[in-house]
Amino acid sequence: MAFDVIISGGHLLDGTGAPPYRADVAITGDRVAAVGRLDGAEAASVIDASGRFVAPGFIDCHAHGDAAVFDPAVQLAALRQGVTTFVLGQDGLSFAPGSADAVAYAERYFAAVNGPLAGGVRSGGGLTVAELLQGYDRAVALNTAYLIPHGTIRYDVMGPSSGAPARDELTRLLTHVERGLADGAVGLSSGLEYLPGRYASAAELAALCAPLAGLPYVTHMRAYGERADVGMSEVVEIAQRSGTAVHISHLHGPADVLLPLVEQALAGGVDLTFDSYPYLRGNTILAMVVLPPEVPGAEPDRALEMLSSGELDAWWPELARTWPRLTISHAPGLEWAEGLGMVEAAERAGLAPHEFCRRLLIETRLEAGCVTARPDEGPEGEESVRRVLRHPSHTGGSDGIYVGGHPHPRGFGAFARFLGRHVRELGDWTWGEAAVHLSSHPARRFGLTDRGLLRRGFAADVVVFDPATVTDLATYEAPRTPARGVDDVLVSGVPVLANGALTGETPGRALRP
Repeated sequence: MAFDVIISGGHLLDGTGAPPYRADVAITGDRVAAVGRLDGAEAASVIDASGRFVAPGFIDCHAHGDAAVFDPAVQLAALRQGVTTFVLGQDGLSFAPGSADAVAYAERYFAAVNGPLAGGVRSGGGLTVAELLQGYDRAVALNTAYLIPHGTIRYDVMGPSSGAPARDELTRLLTHVERGLADGAVGLSSGLEYLPGRYASAAELAALCAPLAGLPYVTHMRAYGERADVGMSEVVEIAQRSGTAVHISHLHGPADVLLPLVEQALAGGVDLTFDSYPYLRGNTILAMVVLPPEVPGAEPDRALEMLSSGELDAWWPELARTWPRLTISHAPGLEWAEGLGMVEAAERAGLAPHEFCRRLLIETRLEAGCVTARPDEGPEGEESVRRVLRHPSHTGGSDGIYVGGHPHPRGFGAFARFLGRHVRELGDWTWGEAAVHLSSHPARRFGLTDRGLLRRGFAADVVVFDPATVTDLATYEAPRTPARGVDDVLVSGVPVLANGALTGETPGRALRP
């Protein structure tokens, strides 16, 4: 029998958790056609995987590639880590569904995270989930899956209001969720430290989870770190009210705090998973980190007026310990400051840190982004990262942000770091367990039932990597450096990475559950 592609001579990580075993993989069209010893089989193309592992493509459960996925450099960064699918629409803020005003708000407020939408998708008007997915489908080298962003639909229905939705508003919010699911979304996301998601109650969110029917409610919780109990109690309440599965985004903090909370939720019958990335610093919009809650970030003109008027003068001294933890990642118009710490940038500008921060926010119209060193950074933080990612409910996520001249390195290295550091060097997972955490477990969580395993009839998303050399090369000093050790990747049976370089093919599908 002749096949389109045969990957021969490698050791298979099939996604079940089994240790690597010698097997060939044959592909016909966009499907795995055979797995086993295929000596003598013929194919139009043969990839020699001798000395390498062959695994199902990795699924990044939390990526901010909503706009950046159209950039070939971002596609290369993902594929060089073996990532074949981005789950987008994270933190409750993205480009659909909504009116032109709602799309513009999400684009502006989350500019330092998602960037501007391009790729022929944005027309200047409103956008549906179906239209957004159509824009991704076969236009990029990666697969994309999409979560309905709660903050975007809330803004569409209620504007920047901090109130609870009236009955008719809740009906309109539910209609957004139902239509988004019908269009192919894989769940609902919230961002409860961002605006306007911060204003939502557990009752509102639980009501919007009703149509999910097994797909997850994915949440950037209201609190993390030492205060994770606040965020987790709300997650559990939403799950119990709605009966929905829940997935916590970028879970971080002391393991002695986090893991008992996870176990309590699981013991209470909550269908809970979470993702995390293997770093101790975060990356977000500067305004969220430095502005007090009373500043209406969802109303940028009013927020800028408060910044300019001196209304916040009494607030700035509260941030004395914060300034040394901030590195500027995105500063349009002040690009010279990107990559500098807030204190160093302020010194170069001849200003106090709070004065430079205020200038940065005003001149970028709140668009500035920052990398943040968390208080738990240090030996104890590293051990917490390791303990959290070893939990069986864990899935891989980069929280990759690709905006700005100096973003966090996680978008360029997280998955390679999982493999090189946490499997090969530290032994936090076996190789078989790595394929579960990074492939099959995420596929199950998001309803992608034909992915995550190398099995006959499954989609042919396949990564071939060298277990001896795979590693991340991106650092905080040089964050845009692609990883090493992944040289061949296929998406839907089509080679998209060959000998470490993009092939130029764009077979990526907009995945629906």
